[in-house]
Amino acid sequence: MRFTKMHGLGNDYIYVNCFEETVENPSEVAKKVSDRHFGIGSDGLVLIMPSERADFKMRMFNSDGSEAEMCGNAIRCVGKYVFDRGMTNKNVIRVETLAGIKVLELTVQDGKAKLVKVDMGEPILKPENIPVNSDKEIFRTEPVEIDGKEFKVTCVSMGNPHAVSYVKNVDIFPLEKIGPKMEHHPLFPKRINAEFVEVIDRTTLKMRVWERGTGETLACGTGACAVLVASVLNGVSERKATVKLLGGDLIIEWNENNNHVYMTGPAVKVFEGEVDLNEL
Repeated sequence: MRFTKMHGLGNDYIYVNCFEETVENPSEVAKKVSDRHFGIGSDGLVLIMPSERADFKMRMFNSDGSEAEMCGNAIRCVGKYVFDRGMTNKNVIRVETLAGIKVLELTVQDGKAKLVKVDMGEPILKPENIPVNSDKEIFRTEPVEIDGKEFKVTCVSMGNPHAVSYVKNVDIFPLEKIGPKMEHHPLFPKRINAEFVEVIDRTTLKMRVWERGTGETLACGTGACAVLVASVLNGVSERKATVKLLGGDLIIEWNENNNHVYMTGPAVKVFEGEVDLNEL
Protein backbone atom coordinates (compact mmCIF):
# COMPACT_ATOMS: atom_id res chain seq x y z
CA MET A 1 0.00 0.00 0.00
CA ARG A 2 1.41 3.36 -1.04
CA PHE A 3 0.79 6.19 1.40
CA THR A 4 1.60 9.80 2.22
CA LYS A 5 2.21 11.04 5.75
CA MET A 6 0.78 14.54 6.30
CA HIS A 7 -0.08 16.73 9.25
CA GLY A 8 -2.08 19.79 10.17
CA LEU A 9 -0.41 21.45 13.17
CA GLY A 10 1.07 18.11 14.22
CA ASN A 11 -2.26 16.23 13.97
CA ASP A 12 -0.82 13.56 11.66
CA TYR A 13 -2.53 10.98 9.49
CA ILE A 14 -1.62 8.38 6.89
CA TYR A 15 -3.27 9.34 3.56
CA VAL A 16 -4.08 6.77 0.91
CA ASN A 17 -5.17 7.65 -2.63
CA CYS A 18 -8.11 5.31 -3.21
CA PHE A 19 -8.31 6.40 -6.84
CA GLU A 20 -5.24 4.15 -7.18
CA GLU A 21 -5.34 1.86 -4.12
CA THR A 22 -7.93 -0.44 -2.58
CA VAL A 23 -7.88 -0.68 1.22
CA GLU A 24 -9.58 -3.77 2.60
CA ASN A 25 -10.80 -3.50 6.21
CA PRO A 26 -9.61 0.10 6.79
CA SER A 27 -10.43 -0.12 10.50
CA GLU A 28 -7.79 -2.81 11.03
CA VAL A 29 -5.35 -1.07 8.69
CA ALA A 30 -5.74 2.14 10.72
CA LYS A 31 -4.74 0.34 13.92
CA LYS A 32 -1.69 -1.23 12.29
CA VAL A 33 -0.29 1.81 10.49
CA SER A 34 -0.99 4.22 13.36
CA ASP A 35 1.20 2.35 15.85
CA ARG A 36 4.18 4.62 16.52
CA HIS A 37 6.47 1.72 17.43
CA PHE A 38 5.42 -1.12 15.12
CA GLY A 39 3.73 0.80 12.29
CA ILE A 40 4.24 4.07 10.43
CA GLY A 41 2.97 6.19 13.33
CA SER A 42 -0.02 8.52 13.15
CA ASP A 43 -3.27 9.67 14.74
CA GLY A 44 -5.16 7.60 12.17
CA LEU A 45 -5.84 6.73 8.55
CA VAL A 46 -7.49 8.89 5.87
CA LEU A 47 -8.82 7.52 2.58
CA ILE A 48 -9.18 9.92 -0.37
CA MET A 49 -11.91 8.51 -2.60
CA PRO A 50 -14.14 9.30 -5.58
CA SER A 51 -17.47 10.92 -4.74
CA GLU A 52 -20.78 11.02 -6.57
CA ARG A 53 -21.82 14.14 -4.64
CA ALA A 54 -18.66 16.27 -4.48
CA ASP A 55 -15.18 16.61 -5.98
CA PHE A 56 -13.71 14.08 -3.54
CA LYS A 57 -14.72 11.94 -0.59
CA MET A 58 -12.83 11.54 2.68
CA ARG A 59 -13.14 8.64 5.09
CA MET A 60 -11.11 8.73 8.27
CA PHE A 61 -10.32 6.20 10.96
CA ASN A 62 -8.86 6.90 14.40
CA SER A 63 -5.83 5.01 15.68
CA ASP A 64 -8.15 2.64 17.59
CA GLY A 65 -9.91 1.70 14.34
CA SER A 66 -13.12 3.65 14.96
CA GLU A 67 -14.43 5.71 12.04
CA ALA A 68 -14.81 9.45 12.69
CA GLU A 69 -17.27 11.79 11.02
CA MET A 70 -14.83 14.62 10.29
CA CYS A 71 -11.45 16.11 11.13
CA GLY A 72 -10.59 19.71 10.36
CA ASN A 73 -6.84 19.13 10.24
CA ALA A 74 -7.22 16.05 8.05
CA ILE A 75 -9.53 17.70 5.53
CA ARG A 76 -7.06 20.57 5.05
CA CYS A 77 -4.43 17.97 4.18
CA VAL A 78 -6.85 16.33 1.73
CA GLY A 79 -7.17 19.70 -0.01
CA LYS A 80 -3.40 20.06 -0.28
CA TYR A 81 -2.98 16.45 -1.41
CA VAL A 82 -5.41 16.59 -4.33
CA PHE A 83 -4.23 20.02 -5.52
CA ASP A 84 -0.50 19.38 -5.26
CA ARG A 85 -0.87 16.05 -7.10
CA GLY A 86 -2.84 17.61 -9.95
CA MET A 87 -6.02 15.68 -9.13
CA THR A 88 -7.79 19.04 -9.40
CA ASN A 89 -6.88 22.50 -10.65
CA LYS A 90 -9.61 24.20 -8.62
CA ASN A 91 -8.82 26.62 -5.79
CA VAL A 92 -12.23 25.89 -4.28
CA ILE A 93 -13.15 22.23 -3.88
CA ARG A 94 -15.95 20.25 -2.24
CA VAL A 95 -15.19 17.21 -0.09
CA GLU A 96 -17.79 14.67 1.03
CA THR A 97 -17.52 13.50 4.65
CA LEU A 98 -19.77 11.67 7.09
CA ALA A 99 -20.53 15.13 8.47
CA GLY A 100 -21.70 16.40 5.09
CA ILE A 101 -19.99 18.18 2.20
CA LYS A 102 -17.30 20.67 3.23
CA VAL A 103 -16.04 23.49 1.00
CA LEU A 104 -12.28 24.17 0.97
CA GLU A 105 -10.63 27.37 -0.29
CA LEU A 106 -6.94 26.93 -1.09
CA THR A 107 -4.23 29.58 -0.86
CA VAL A 108 -1.63 28.59 -3.47
CA GLN A 109 2.04 29.64 -3.51
CA ASP A 110 4.54 28.43 -6.12
CA GLY A 111 2.04 25.89 -7.40
CA LYS A 112 1.47 24.30 -3.99
CA ALA A 113 -1.40 24.69 -1.51
CA LYS A 114 -0.01 26.37 1.61
CA LEU A 115 -3.09 27.42 3.57
CA VAL A 116 -6.56 25.93 3.49
CA LYS A 117 -9.74 27.68 4.63
CA VAL A 118 -12.55 25.27 5.37
CA ASP A 119 -16.23 26.09 5.59
CA MET A 120 -17.06 23.80 8.49
CA GLY A 121 -20.79 24.50 8.26
CA GLU A 122 -23.18 25.37 11.07
CA PRO A 123 -22.50 24.28 14.63
CA ILE A 124 -24.99 21.82 16.09
CA LEU A 125 -26.14 22.87 19.56
CA LYS A 126 -29.21 20.72 20.21
CA PRO A 127 -28.09 18.06 22.72
CA GLU A 128 -29.94 15.15 21.10
CA ASN A 129 -28.17 15.85 17.82
CA ILE A 130 -24.65 16.11 19.29
CA PRO A 131 -25.49 13.66 21.03
CA VAL A 132 -25.73 14.40 24.75
CA ASN A 133 -28.12 12.73 27.17
CA SER A 134 -29.87 15.95 28.17
CA ASP A 135 -33.26 17.57 27.67
CA LYS A 136 -31.80 21.10 27.71
CA GLU A 137 -32.26 23.36 24.69
CA ILE A 138 -28.50 24.01 24.69
CA PHE A 139 -25.95 22.17 26.84
CA ARG A 140 -24.10 25.29 28.02
CA THR A 141 -22.07 25.62 31.22
CA GLU A 142 -23.66 22.48 32.64
CA PRO A 143 -22.02 20.70 35.59
CA VAL A 144 -20.25 17.41 34.83
CA GLU A 145 -18.54 15.66 37.73
CA ILE A 146 -15.32 13.69 37.27
CA ASP A 147 -13.31 12.33 40.20
CA GLY A 148 -15.24 14.55 42.60
CA LYS A 149 -14.43 17.72 40.64
CA GLU A 150 -17.14 19.68 38.84
CA PHE A 151 -16.50 20.92 35.30
CA LYS A 152 -18.75 23.46 33.62
CA VAL A 153 -19.21 21.96 30.17
CA THR A 154 -20.59 23.37 26.92
CA CYS A 155 -21.28 20.86 24.14
CA VAL A 156 -21.10 21.54 20.42
CA SER A 157 -21.04 19.28 17.38
CA MET A 158 -19.10 20.29 14.30
CA GLY A 159 -20.12 17.03 12.63
CA ASN A 160 -18.52 15.21 15.55
CA PRO A 161 -19.22 15.77 19.25
CA HIS A 162 -17.23 18.08 21.54
CA ALA A 163 -17.34 18.95 25.23
CA VAL A 164 -15.65 22.26 26.07
CA SER A 165 -14.70 23.38 29.56
CA TYR A 166 -12.48 26.15 30.91
CA VAL A 167 -9.42 25.93 33.16
CA LYS A 168 -7.06 28.50 34.64
CA ASN A 169 -3.82 26.99 33.33
CA VAL A 170 -4.18 24.54 30.47
CA ASP A 171 -0.45 23.71 30.41
CA ILE A 172 -0.55 21.96 33.79
CA PHE A 173 -4.05 20.52 33.47
CA PRO A 174 -4.04 16.71 34.03
CA LEU A 175 -5.51 15.91 30.61
CA GLU A 176 -4.30 12.32 30.56
CA LYS A 177 -6.35 11.66 33.70
CA ILE A 178 -9.51 13.72 33.05
CA GLY A 179 -9.68 13.39 29.24
CA PRO A 180 -10.54 9.68 28.99
CA LYS A 181 -13.11 9.96 31.79
CA MET A 182 -14.83 12.84 29.98
CA GLU A 183 -14.69 10.87 26.70
CA HIS A 184 -16.46 7.88 28.25
CA HIS A 185 -18.83 9.79 30.57
CA PRO A 186 -22.38 8.33 30.51
CA LEU A 187 -23.72 11.71 29.33
CA PHE A 188 -22.20 11.02 25.91
CA PRO A 189 -23.72 7.96 24.18
CA LYS A 190 -21.23 8.08 21.28
CA ARG A 191 -18.32 9.21 23.47
CA ILE A 192 -16.97 12.75 23.11
CA ASN A 193 -13.93 14.82 22.17
CA ALA A 194 -12.93 16.82 25.24
CA GLU A 195 -11.41 20.32 25.00
CA PHE A 196 -9.96 22.20 27.95
CA VAL A 197 -9.50 25.91 27.33
CA GLU A 198 -7.62 28.83 28.86
CA VAL A 199 -8.93 32.24 27.81
CA ILE A 200 -5.94 34.52 27.11
CA ASP A 201 -8.10 37.42 25.88
CA ARG A 202 -11.21 37.92 23.76
CA THR A 203 -9.38 37.09 20.52
CA THR A 204 -6.96 34.45 21.81
CA LEU A 205 -7.90 31.04 23.20
CA LYS A 206 -5.45 28.33 24.24
CA MET A 207 -6.60 24.71 24.28
CA ARG A 208 -5.63 21.10 24.69
CA VAL A 209 -7.71 18.27 23.34
CA TRP A 210 -8.41 14.66 24.20
CA GLU A 211 -9.68 13.11 20.97
CA ARG A 212 -12.21 10.33 21.04
CA GLY A 213 -10.52 7.09 20.01
CA THR A 214 -7.01 8.58 19.88
CA GLY A 215 -6.07 10.42 23.10
CA GLU A 216 -4.26 13.74 23.30
CA THR A 217 -3.28 15.14 19.91
CA LEU A 218 -1.29 18.21 18.95
CA ALA A 219 -4.29 19.76 17.22
CA CYS A 220 -7.96 19.20 16.42
CA GLY A 221 -9.64 21.40 13.81
CA THR A 222 -13.24 20.57 14.65
CA GLY A 223 -12.29 20.96 18.33
CA ALA A 224 -10.90 24.44 17.71
CA CYS A 225 -14.16 25.36 15.96
CA ALA A 226 -16.20 23.98 18.86
CA VAL A 227 -14.06 25.95 21.31
CA LEU A 228 -14.70 29.22 19.45
CA VAL A 229 -18.46 28.57 19.30
CA ALA A 230 -18.60 27.63 22.99
CA SER A 231 -16.56 30.70 23.91
CA VAL A 232 -18.93 33.01 22.01
CA LEU A 233 -21.92 31.32 23.68
CA ASN A 234 -20.26 31.85 27.06
CA GLY A 235 -19.42 35.48 26.33
CA VAL A 236 -15.64 35.11 26.68
CA SER A 237 -14.64 35.53 23.03
CA GLU A 238 -15.28 37.55 19.91
CA ARG A 239 -16.69 35.73 16.88
CA LYS A 240 -13.23 35.57 15.30
CA ALA A 241 -10.21 34.47 17.30
CA THR A 242 -6.84 32.75 17.19
CA VAL A 243 -7.05 29.32 18.77
CA LYS A 244 -3.66 28.19 20.03
CA LEU A 245 -3.05 24.43 20.02
CA LEU A 246 0.05 22.45 20.96
CA GLY A 247 0.92 22.11 17.25
CA GLY A 248 0.31 25.74 16.28
CA ASP A 249 -2.44 28.28 15.64
CA LEU A 250 -5.74 28.19 13.77
CA ILE A 251 -7.87 31.20 12.83
CA ILE A 252 -11.52 30.41 13.58
CA GLU A 253 -14.49 32.61 12.69
CA TRP A 254 -18.19 32.04 13.44
CA ASN A 255 -19.90 34.15 10.78
CA GLU A 256 -22.92 36.00 12.13
CA ASN A 257 -24.63 36.28 8.74
CA ASN A 258 -24.79 32.65 7.64
CA ASN A 259 -24.06 30.92 10.99
CA HIS A 260 -21.16 29.00 9.39
CA VAL A 261 -17.82 28.39 11.11
CA TYR A 262 -14.65 28.93 9.08
CA MET A 263 -11.25 27.48 9.92
CA THR A 264 -7.98 28.60 8.33
CA GLY A 265 -4.68 26.82 8.85
CA PRO A 266 -1.71 25.06 7.24
CA ALA A 267 -1.33 21.57 5.80
CA VAL A 268 2.06 19.88 5.45
CA LYS A 269 3.33 16.83 3.59
CA VAL A 270 5.95 14.92 5.58
CA PHE A 271 6.94 11.95 3.41
CA GLU A 272 5.70 9.25 1.06
CA GLY A 273 6.29 5.54 1.24
CA GLU A 274 5.07 2.01 0.68
CA VAL A 275 4.16 -0.53 3.32
CA ASP A 276 3.46 -4.26 3.18
CA LEU A 277 0.42 -4.63 5.43
CA ASN A 278 1.08 -8.36 5.79
CA GLU A 279 4.34 -7.52 7.55
CA LEU A 280 2.69 -5.36 10.23
